[in-house]
Amino acid sequence: MTKSGRALSVEPALAALNAAGEETRLRLLGLLAETELTVSEAVAILGQSQPRVSRHLKLLVEAGLVERRREGAWAFFRLASANLAGEIARSVVSWLDPLDPLLAGDRARLAEVRQARADNAARYFAEHAGEWDAIRSLHAPEAQVEAAIRDAVGDKPLRCLLDLGAGTGRMLELFAPQAERAIGVDLSSAMLAVARGRLEEAGARNVLLRQGDMYALPIERNSCDLVIVHQVLHYLDDPGRALREAARALAPGGRLLVVDFAPHQEELLRDSHAHRRLGFSRQEIASLLEQAGLEVLQHRDLAPSAQDGAKDGAKLTVSLWLARDPRIVTDPLPQSRYEAA
Repeated sequence: MTKSGRALSVEPALAALNAAGEETRLRLLGLLAETELTVSEAVAILGQSQPRVSRHLKLLVEAGLVERRREGAWAFFRLASANLAGEIARSVVSWLDPLDPLLAGDRARLAEVRQARADNAARYFAEHAGEWDAIRSLHAPEAQVEAAIRDAVGDKPLRCLLDLGAGTGRMLELFAPQAERAIGVDLSSAMLAVARGRLEEAGARNVLLRQGDMYALPIERNSCDLVIVHQVLHYLDDPGRALREAARALAPGGRLLVVDFAPHQEELLRDSHAHRRLGFSRQEIASLLEQAGLEVLQHRDLAPSAQDGAKDGAKLTVSLWLARDPRIVTDPLPQSRYEAA
């Protein structure tokens, strides 16, 4: 019997256990429990040949322990999330001793892979901070997108606004005037430098900018009534983790707005602009928001039209998701604080 209360028959249970019962495949399950990986990343971590790693991944997929997700020219692998074999995979991983030298070595190399991803994005941001707004011209007109964002947020006063992946500070520039205080977090000091200049020019005196990690926010829990994640998730190796961290910053009844691209095939954005994901489907983000404990209120797609001057394949659809913390508001929002830098 699995944790969900459902049961597997003998044949699929044996297939799942047999697939897990081999050293390399067991190591792969441990890695994929941490994050999704491409074949090349798994090869770098395990130190084995590409054909060998591909064969083991194929067996894990066939047994239902792992999911394979094709995205453009890349394929990503992760533990299965929607079937009983996936529950077996997570149980098997939970039995493993994290201090085992072989597994500890895998995790150390996984940390290097994840750091390389972050370094790649950081280099891009440092090189292109001044061009960031121009890159956004690839999608539907910015005025149309910002109007939709304003509609979603509304015009009610905000106690505390948090902008994650603040970039050049445009979201803060838009909404800081209706907030008592606004906080922008970005990993890139170069991007924050651009944002500071922009916000100073706009006269936004209630904004605090801090360099920080979206996976470990230096923000007090339950302190914000609006969190915005604008065109950030496609750079991340673990969007779900970032959304869970964002949700923890929400006060009861607080809202989380996600703005990102719908699925597309613009490989150039991955190859030249450090995008890890080529957009997100409506259900994918909705599912991640629900897993973060939030209630999805609305979804909207903004597709470019001929009137916008869009060329075939040259522009992208922008999607918006608005979610809410379902807890009932019983006390005033606490003051938002940053931990000491």
